[in-house]
Amino acid sequence: MKLYPIETGNFKLDGGAMFGVVPKTIWNRTNPADENNLIDIAARCLLIEDGNRLILIDNGMGNKQSDKFFGYYSLWGTHSLDNSLAKQGFHRDDITDVFLTHLHFDHCGGSVQWNKDKTGYEVAFKNAKYWTNENHWEWATKPNPREKASFLSENIIPIQESGQLNFIKIPDGDFAEKTELGFGVFFVNGHTEKMMIPHIKYQDKTIVFCADLLATAGHIPIPYVMGYDTRPLLTMPEKAKILNTAADNNYYLFLEHDAHNQIVTVEQTEKGVRLAAVLSCDEIFK
Repeated sequence: MKLYPIETGNFKLDGGAMFGVVPKTIWNRTNPADENNLIDIAARCLLIEDGNRLILIDNGMGNKQSDKFFGYYSLWGTHSLDNSLAKQGFHRDDITDVFLTHLHFDHCGGSVQWNKDKTGYEVAFKNAKYWTNENHWEWATKPNPREKASFLSENIIPIQESGQLNFIKIPDGDFAEKTELGFGVFFVNGHTEKMMIPHIKYQDKTIVFCADLLATAGHIPIPYVMGYDTRPLLTMPEKAKILNTAADNNYYLFLEHDAHNQIVTVEQTEKGVRLAAVLSCDEIFK
């Protein structure tokens, strides 16, 4: 097995929204805001090369939205999905599986693109199976008012229409030790219904793809919960379970949204779980 970080692009989000009730005087120390109160955000995805399978976990915002839409998110930097894949020697047509942690636009927007004539949409990974889970699909295709702006039909429905939609089986508990794609998945419900957190066994390490359960290294304290979460009081015990397990077992936490820290480890302290080390993907994915 080989692992590759796939940087699909950087953007900015409101720092207050990203940290909920945590005061700016505190979160600004770890995630400094600009003059518009915006903080740096990444859309860092993960590519798994495992035998004949090439599995992409999440795929960023994509590029089919309007300039007005992207203007809300202050895009910055030079990263793109195609360039990042090419850097590792791959093309999107090589992808065999696209695993979507959840269907918010900044995680699945790259799943679908304009067709050649820009008269409609087509899947962006023509040879891939797309994976979500049935509960989350139902949640996303019949969105509540809180999340409606994050579940964009043009990112979602073409996957079903293509015939490439597949569902990960939901376990009786909250953890599936081995899914259809070979890695484990922790199912959480605080951010959105049945978001999936992959646990990947790599050499002698466990890599946890944190998605929106742990947005940045600055979110490690348990009460530091995003304002975007639909059930913040549920996010906290879910975070606590992951972070305590990670601290006790030296898991490597892959951060999808931290523009400046790729991977972190955590440790137990008298104040609870806290940051232990910041690492690069190059250090871990040797």
